[in-house]
Amino acid sequence: MPVVQSLPRIVPAVLLLALSAPASAELGDYNFWQSLSNLVSPPRADNPVTPAQRVGPYPLLANPSGFNSGFNPGNYYGWQTIQMAPQTGAVCGNGSPYKFFINRVPNTRNTIVYLEGGGACWDYASCSGQSGIRGARNPDGIANDYMSLLNPGASLVSPFVVRLHPWTRVKTQNWNMVYVPYCTGDIYSGDKVAVYEDPQGVNPPLVWHHNGLRNMRAVVGWLKDNLPRPTQMLTTGCSAGGAGSLTNYANLRQDIAPNRGYLINDSGPVYTALAGDNQAYPSYPLQTLIRQAWGLDAAQGPLQYLQARLPGFSSNDLGSLYPALSSNLPGDRMGHTHFWQDLNYSSYSYERFYPEIVNAPNQAAKEALIKQRWATDTTRLRSQLASLGNVGGYFPQFRNVNESHCTSIIEFANSDIQEQNLQLDNFVSSVLDGSGQVLDASESSDVADRNKPFNLLYYLLDQLL
Repeated sequence: MPVVQSLPRIVPAVLLLALSAPASAELGDYNFWQSLSNLVSPPRADNPVTPAQRVGPYPLLANPSGFNSGFNPGNYYGWQTIQMAPQTGAVCGNGSPYKFFINRVPNTRNTIVYLEGGGACWDYASCSGQSGIRGARNPDGIANDYMSLLNPGASLVSPFVVRLHPWTRVKTQNWNMVYVPYCTGDIYSGDKVAVYEDPQGVNPPLVWHHNGLRNMRAVVGWLKDNLPRPTQMLTTGCSAGGAGSLTNYANLRQDIAPNRGYLINDSGPVYTALAGDNQAYPSYPLQTLIRQAWGLDAAQGPLQYLQARLPGFSSNDLGSLYPALSSNLPGDRMGHTHFWQDLNYSSYSYERFYPEIVNAPNQAAKEALIKQRWATDTTRLRSQLASLGNVGGYFPQFRNVNESHCTSIIEFANSDIQEQNLQLDNFVSSVLDGSGQVLDASESSDVADRNKPFNLLYYLLDQLL
């Protein structure tokens, strides 16, 4: 039977529908009368998981019959918490139940899947939370009110998923929103239960679930079983969420099957890192560690699974993801962006792996060594993307917030390339609305960025973030 909504719930939804309607219809939008009808009888899923998809490696598993996920199909314009049962394979790092969040609208099938950013972990200190911001995000799991306006980590994260952002506009603000939290410390890509000993011998061993890939599979299965197939779908996120959007894009794209697919990886680069020369491939020590810690190289594990689904991807070269996606999905539009002066993701990548960085005489010397390696990796990635017509690269220099990490958080402003008169909006529009080659641009100097006046908003938000 169709779900019929009560009048008190419909009236405010009608007002929001009228206020949020875009100036012109997008591919995937319902007409006005169908949108009104959807308020009374919400559209059902039309691309459910098939029996074949429920078996095999990394299957799409559903909540058991009778399990209350918390989903109300007719609850529009509000964040809903979707609970996942352990039978789906989804759990947080400490084994607590996994949940994610949706914000549904009645006027379109189009959907954004936003992967939350955060740290990464591979030992006791980083996975237990002892190492602070350089460790795992949400080591104790996720609260049901996670998307509350009082949580700046979610409510201020990005204009992509802030429906009524005061000044930055992007078309995904009119779409269905899926917010995928991050609580496994493995850029949404791991599949290993690790046991980390307390090096001080004080606390008991920490059992940690690097369960990111199975969590993503559970989210995909739920979306297929409960929401209509998107006509347009953007997969994005910043930091670990950007990296996870890249590593999971092929699976999401194939299983959810939108008519048009878009990817924007904000500040989660997955670099080529070949063995034998750490000077040429500075990310090699990091990648060697996480391959083992997160179970990436296990037989029938995450990398073998991705390699089977994405021809051209080589598990020996994680950077081959970009050209493999480009060649397998020629009709999709994809982009990567990060700052040349990013001191956050770069610190994760090199700081703990090079003695000369660990033992640098002062902070300035340490930062210089980190940025030197970051420039080596970024230069190679920029050249790689420039050769891919449907994958653009956008590399501004510096923004004085969040250690120049993540170009799309808070607002799109000030992630600009002033010497070319480009704003981040131009890059986002090239991916989401453009044709032909996706915009490719890079900034050569940070002088203009550092000469910008003091920004009180950035200062205050930096304290929160």
